[in-house]
Amino acid sequence: MLELDHVSKIYKVGTFGGKELHAVRDVSFSIQDGEVVSLIGESGSGKSTIGKMVLRLISISDGSITIDGEDISKIETKESKEYYRKVQGVFQDPYSSYNPIFKADRIFHIIHDEFYPDVDKHTWDDKVNNALQDVGLNPEHVLGKFPHQLSGGQLQRFLIARALLLDIKLLVADEIISMLDASVRIDVLNLLADLKTRGLSVLFITHDLSLANYISESAIILYRGCILERGSTEKIFDNPLHPYTQMLISAVPRLDQKWATKVKLDSEAAHLGVPTGCVYYDRCPYAFEKCKVHPEIIEVSTDHHVACWKVSDSQEK
Repeated sequence: MLELDHVSKIYKVGTFGGKELHAVRDVSFSIQDGEVVSLIGESGSGKSTIGKMVLRLISISDGSITIDGEDISKIETKESKEYYRKVQGVFQDPYSSYNPIFKADRIFHIIHDEFYPDVDKHTWDDKVNNALQDVGLNPEHVLGKFPHQLSGGQLQRFLIARALLLDIKLLVADEIISMLDASVRIDVLNLLADLKTRGLSVLFITHDLSLANYISESAIILYRGCILERGSTEKIFDNPLHPYTQMLISAVPRLDQKWATKVKLDSEAAHLGVPTGCVYYDRCPYAFEKCKVHPEIIEVSTDHHVACWKVSDSQEK
């Protein structure tokens, strides 16, 4: 359904654009129909950049992204409406998605006028009410309100309802429940799970490991724009192989033990920055000379891939 093939994104930075920032480096993965794939990583790892490239909000520097075999970079402006009929995104900050001088439900009127102009008002109002109820909102309490009159969580659910009104095939969900109350989060996750059974594919971008473990069949661990580990969620969480993945999972707070990171930062390796080698080199406690060369991602078992020289060498023995 969705396929990223050696995708990179490079920004020109510094005085007169004399330097390059590699936000995403040679990323490849795919999402099948009805599959939820979690993109996991800390802030600055390139997660949102990938989501924006899929949504055609920013251009691709190298590689290709295809939807149902169609290269999205070759879609003409006049064909964009058809693309967004099947691909939509919801982002972390809902306030930036609204014009404060218009009522929040104007986004539903825009969808009606642009995509469903032949649907009569009564039928459309019923569709809007059903979509709002699906995301836990009471239409009587939220329709006709300005953005400042609604909470961040309510505005976020408005955006999810907007996506539901379109018969989309892929949803890019970028930290969509980070601003929701705990009591509402599980409802939204279960809603995504229900939509998945109807064939909706989801790129679930998050830094929350527990959410990724709950919602997705596959997981991708991203660091400094590179994939360090990917595969089935069960295998990655039950048997993390890359030191960075191990560090992330060990850092999840637990109630039955003192909060601590099991993988410690090695002070000797920390000061050695090696941009041409493994991107995790300067933080990895197991870094050695070979890590100065960038590791290729290898398949260590069915549906489990890792980019780490330590793991590669152990596989060869």
